[in-house]
Amino acid sequence: MKRRLPHAFSVAAAVGLTAACASGQFTTATIYDTPAAFVRLELDRTVETGRAHSHPLSITPAQIAAVLAGVMIEEPLAKLPFYDDTSQPRRHRAFTEQEVTFFAPLLAGALGQATPEEIVTFYESRDVSGTVREVTSGGMFIQGDILRLRLANYRSHTHQSADIGVADTQDDRLTPLRSLAPQRGRLHFEPRSSMAPDQDQGLTGMFSWSHREVAVLYPSLPPHQVAPAQPHPVIRP
Repeated sequence: MKRRLPHAFSVAAAVGLTAACASGQFTTATIYDTPAAFVRLELDRTVETGRAHSHPLSITPAQIAAVLAGVMIEEPLAKLPFYDDTSQPRRHRAFTEQEVTFFAPLLAGALGQATPEEIVTFYESRDVSGTVREVTSGGMFIQGDILRLRLANYRSHTHQSADIGVADTQDDRLTPLRSLAPQRGRLHFEPRSSMAPDQDQGLTGMFSWSHREVAVLYPSLPPHQVAPAQPHPVIRP
């Protein structure tokens, strides 16, 4: 756990480094960070006057857990046996219960610290083999009663080791909102009645519309109870 940087310093530094950081996000605070997972606050340069996010905001881990538990992935009609878990149904939860338990308290704490000009990003990585890692990452912010979540990567594969001549094409830890590869499948939310009315009208700015984003009326969801926060990142079996 790391201490939050003073916001005045963060904004001043962001202004001075805009050109250098144009290709990625600018981290303003680190909530949690290990080699396998992190939750961070990042500057949202797309925020327009009068459309700032509703942060900081008091939100419970159970409310965040309800959102994470409702995000659904609909896999392509034809799964690839070497890359996809064919034991799962075609439509299934994007986040396992272990991931919900791990991330919900961290994301709730991050939203409680975020300023109107920041978004919350999350990241998880695990080794698939000696040369490949699997990355799940994205971000979220709140505007009024709507929580917008982007799943930029869902178990995206990336090369891990450069010493055998195959290296990562980019540092995925620096760009949690950037897809490492074309994302297969579609993103949905259940119950559908809790999706925001503008879900099908598109999102603006950094969260421009794609099927990898959901807009949720989070106060309408019943709390999803979670176990006490785990001290270490969750690695899927």
